[in-house]
Amino acid sequence: MKAVILAGGLGTRISEESHLKPKPMIEVGGKPIIWHILKIYSAHGINDFIICLGYKGYVVKEYFANYFLHTSDVTFDMVSNRMEVHEQHAEPWRVTLVDTGEQTATGGRLKRVRQFLDADQPFCFTYGDGLADVDIAGQVAFHRAHGLAATVCAVAPPGRFGALDIHDDRVSRFQEKPHGEGGMINGGFFVLQPEVLDLIEHDQQAWESRPLHELASRGQLAAWKHKGFWQPMDTLRDKMLLEELWQTGRAPWKIW
Repeated sequence: MKAVILAGGLGTRISEESHLKPKPMIEVGGKPIIWHILKIYSAHGINDFIICLGYKGYVVKEYFANYFLHTSDVTFDMVSNRMEVHEQHAEPWRVTLVDTGEQTATGGRLKRVRQFLDADQPFCFTYGDGLADVDIAGQVAFHRAHGLAATVCAVAPPGRFGALDIHDDRVSRFQEKPHGEGGMINGGFFVLQPEVLDLIEHDQQAWESRPLHELASRGQLAAWKHKGFWQPMDTLRDKMLLEELWQTGRAPWKIW
């Protein structure tokens, strides 16, 4: 099974780092966040990836082209112009990097990689800036069992501020950064049938606009509820939270 990952956005809300590299290449624990995403899928047996490039896509290409240099010890023999890699840490991955344009919207990027997908097989689809302990295999099984065109991972958004219960001008209860209050949102992990690409009309169409609305109105969008850890990396504050979880050994998404 294949997984498509969006990695072409500007990441304007985390511009402290994204002015130098595409957002999915921002590091958590010394590894690009896209590496963590690939490891999550790989832990569930999905190792064939199609990455949609755009803004500073060459940075992603250079990372994978020099993967062994990033993950292994290496000796450079300047006299003989030779490189020796020690203890190569290979991953069982096949990674296809596709330039989908700097200004292309999320739907347009997805449609541009159609030629690399299997015409009769479902595929996974996600964004290159969010981590979760999602049971990918469970979601794929759910998708197959329901027989619909698309399945979205529904999550409760993490709270960002302390919540106050106020009665008669007095705070009766304070809850620090409560989890979502019952409502669920798009968690960004999808399982899709290839025919959903027919709903994307042009490069500037966002996947989250007409395509998802159309699928929902046709009754072809299933919701797989994930109640575990889920955290997007929209801001520097989010990045620091993920970094803290990784450095303290409390990273829920590390399932490998």
